[in-house]
Amino acid sequence: MIYANQRPDAQAYADSVAVAHGGAGTVSDSGASRTLWGDAWGRLKKNKLAIVAAIWIIFIILVAVTADLWVPQTFGDPNATAVDMVNESRLAPSLEHPFGTDSLGRDVFSRVIYGARISLTVGVVATGISTAIGLVMGAIAAYYGGIWDTIIMRLADIFLAFPYTLFVVAMIAVIGNGIQNVFIAIGILGWPSIARVFRSAILSVKENDYVDAARAMGASDVRIIARHIFPNSVASIVVYATMNIGGAILTESALSFLGMGVVPPDPSWGTLIQAGQQFLQTEPWLMILPGLAILSTVLAFTLLGDGLRDALDVKMKDA
Repeated sequence: MIYANQRPDAQAYADSVAVAHGGAGTVSDSGASRTLWGDAWGRLKKNKLAIVAAIWIIFIILVAVTADLWVPQTFGDPNATAVDMVNESRLAPSLEHPFGTDSLGRDVFSRVIYGARISLTVGVVATGISTAIGLVMGAIAAYYGGIWDTIIMRLADIFLAFPYTLFVVAMIAVIGNGIQNVFIAIGILGWPSIARVFRSAILSVKENDYVDAARAMGASDVRIIARHIFPNSVASIVVYATMNIGGAILTESALSFLGMGVVPPDPSWGTLIQAGQQFLQTEPWLMILPGLAILSTVLAFTLLGDGLRDALDVKMKDA
């Protein structure tokens, strides 16, 4: 199916001429006005798990963005240690401290919320970097082929030959700790998979008639890729990037757990788990509750990605 917002210029021009002459079977038909994203939204709404996951992601984002407006006043500064550390450290969850306090008397709930900022930022920024690099490399490899395809795909094979987490740890060890370096490491090392997915998508559409027509009309390579190939290949990237955000959050948490990510006292879900593991037998909430934050967020991105994959499958028929 070719959707209205994906038609090549020649087809759109032909439709406009037909409309002007009152011809039948034009874009005035109800089916012709349908779009890929409109149909996808209709299918996505039927997937209850994906909708719940999207609602949870939106909720986490809103809580993290608005944290400065209410968290310090209600639960305390996430980095401020308690004055009376003897009586205020490692307190059990209560109305005053919903997730308890850590060994320094800091409110764990506040730190989990502020840690969400770091985790979500890393997930979005790192995925954005890897997606941008992967799209460019995949487009060059698929569209031009030949030596470019060989070089880029063999380079991707080299990157994929190393265990991803160990590769990220090694890169962090070279460039140093810090949130900015986490962005760089995860973003740069995550492009090969994106490039492979986008390359496969482009190869499936670049030989279509509307691409040949655009090429015959003198359209430049950049215009053909941006106007005709990319819109028909982007669905798979949207799905993969959504799932990749969850993977980036897990990677950042692992790095912080190992002491190679976020630098204390800044809160991170990984550092909270690392700090709470020594109290697992006596105060298990110090480790379990940040772990549940990671689990629920990563699961939400995975479920949303699955829902988007089904919704963007143009071969699916509406029930």
